[in-house]
Amino acid sequence: MQVQAKFIYLLVLIVSVARSNPEEIIRMPEKRVAPVISRLEEFEQKLPGYLNSHNKLAILLDYDGTLAPIADNPSKTQMPVELEKTLHKLAKHPQIFLAVISGRGLKDVQAHVSINGTTYAGNHGLEIEYPDGSRHDYELPAEIKKNYTDMVRELKEQVEKNGAWVEDKRVSLTYHYRDTPVELKDAQKQLATEICLRHGFRANQAHEAIEAKPPVNWNKGEAALYILKQKFGDNWHKDVRVVFAGDDTTDEDAMRVLQGLGRSFRIATDEQIQTFADFRLPKQALMTDLLKWIAQVYVS
Repeated sequence: MQVQAKFIYLLVLIVSVARSNPEEIIRMPEKRVAPVISRLEEFEQKLPGYLNSHNKLAILLDYDGTLAPIADNPSKTQMPVELEKTLHKLAKHPQIFLAVISGRGLKDVQAHVSINGTTYAGNHGLEIEYPDGSRHDYELPAEIKKNYTDMVRELKEQVEKNGAWVEDKRVSLTYHYRDTPVELKDAQKQLATEICLRHGFRANQAHEAIEAKPPVNWNKGEAALYILKQKFGDNWHKDVRVVFAGDDTTDEDAMRVLQGLGRSFRIATDEQIQTFADFRLPKQALMTDLLKWIAQVYVS
């Protein structure tokens, strides 16, 4: 009876709030098949009036597979020339704030993007550096740090072979198996996943890779919210338009927390992919069009 009474009380409370202030009702984010945008003109057609040069705009972007096409080796990735030129223009605009949130190590993603005035978040947001050089580093407990060291050692001993290798980013890692022969991939991938889980780390599937992240309540979504609050204050969502784009499962964390607060884009070829994003971009090349659409409003 107590449980039933509590349920009735909560239901009455929700109805009361909804009547007095409907915008206070919070809807849980949902995954669904998002509408697709496949050319430049469709951005304004499907988001009429969302951008306005009088509004502040925060652009939050993933790097691999988003700003740059996926490459055989992470060191070979490069932003397309037109995309990079447009991004530089946007970063200079006084109404625009730019942040890159990547699974790469902080210094690595900084070296690949290298745009003045940009806020960078590496290791899925565990390390953040602002344009003035100040930082926010998520401090991992000593036990997790030890488990990480043990995990890296075991991965290198057991599965760093047949073209696969471990990218050690100090607090998270990526196990790359793109170059592993097809007949060996599944077994190595499975063993790598088991090793990560055994040491208490989360193992997320990426593009021909496994992302091992520490078991803490911090991800690209938490990092995105933290960055926005630090830059614009607690009520940022009332004054700032937000555009987020990413291509991977780890980017879904940001798409989830920004659902209803901004506009997010998931780059994916799968027409039936379930996503928290507002729109799907079927290929990475459309990122240039996304940035050009923004530039048409703020720069042109």
